[in-house]
Amino acid sequence: MTATPPDTAPPVVTPSRVIAGLCLLAPFVALLWVDSYSRVTPRFIGIPFFYWYQMAWVPVAAALTYTAYVLVRREERARKGGAAK
Repeated sequence: MTATPPDTAPPVVTPSRVIAGLCLLAPFVALLWVDSYSRVTPRFIGIPFFYWYQMAWVPVAAALTYTAYVLVRREERARKGGAAK
């Protein structure tokens, strides 16, 4: 009987990577689903909803991208034993 060696490598798909993927997917879904925001009202300081909705996603997408980066970087650091910065 041959014994299989125990898995020493951590899994590739982890909860933090799934969360990072969802952070990167959210802006795509929100902005590619045009029917959800293709209207004029409600206006914000005179700007139609169509425009300010898209502009509001710029800082949100940047924050979500940064969050995904931090999650993946933290996981890579843990995978390498905490030595890399």
